[in-house]
Amino acid sequence: MSDLNIAIGADVGGSHITCAAIDMEAGRLLPGAVQRAGVDNNADAATIFAQWAQALNGVIAGVEAGRIAGIGFAMPGPFDYVNGISKMQHKFTGIYEASIPEALGARLSTPLPMRFLNDATSFAVGEAWLGQGRGYERMVAVTLGTGFGSAFIDQGAPVVQRDDVPGQGCLWHLPFEGGIADEYFSTRWFVNEYEKATGKKLPNAKAIADAAPHDATAAALFVQFGRNLAAFLGPRLQRFQAGMLVMGGNISGAYPLFGPAYEASLAAQGLRLPTRLSALGEDAAMIGSARLFEEGFWEKVEGELRKML
Repeated sequence: MSDLNIAIGADVGGSHITCAAIDMEAGRLLPGAVQRAGVDNNADAATIFAQWAQALNGVIAGVEAGRIAGIGFAMPGPFDYVNGISKMQHKFTGIYEASIPEALGARLSTPLPMRFLNDATSFAVGEAWLGQGRGYERMVAVTLGTGFGSAFIDQGAPVVQRDDVPGQGCLWHLPFEGGIADEYFSTRWFVNEYEKATGKKLPNAKAIADAAPHDATAAALFVQFGRNLAAFLGPRLQRFQAGMLVMGGNISGAYPLFGPAYEASLAAQGLRLPTRLSALGEDAAMIGSARLFEEGFWEKVEGELRKML
């Protein structure tokens, strides 16, 4: 048994960083070892790295010295996942082209190796390892929220480039209904469609879901969303021969509103694979990124990183 049996998983978002210590052998978060800090993604590099370091140092302080193998980051793209260099220009512009291992490493109380994985892929890896995907050889995960995240998992590891998966191993950029999938399976679709139909602008999908019990337009949008989602996912699930699908993200909380239409539309395509809502919630991406320091898993995924954007 290695003494380095703890890894830190860090989920980096536009407004926060959440990180936790994961016991890799027991497959669980260490009790009390979760830190969350607010982040201003419009700030300069020094401020962003100081905010990240504050949260990470809080987790490091709670773990016995010499037991942490490293820090795995669930990072949005575009990003150089091999070298840890941000390529984002829509947010975090202050750290564009910065080497995170160098800049952040200098601010940590204990120098630690760092590894990086796409945030939606990290979510999928976490669910495959310790969540709804346990026991399934092949699964697909999607996150429905501000954007449309996705990943294809085979035997616990992401598939980025193979004949049975789309280019880049994800779905957001694929064509759908005259646009791309990200425009249809995200918050802005609900906001835009509701405004078009009613002339009223509600702030997000949750507000539209809250209106659905007494608003026929809102309710109909969720039915349409479910049918669209099944029409888009069905052929990709069949091609990959997925055993199940996991959904996460804020919109998945409205599954009772769109799930029946989604399931009926899948069934009409001859697909009856189980669809499950995330068991791990916001912890999934942290858990998935921490798994980068399980060496057997790292051997599977390291080569795929070069294909991720």
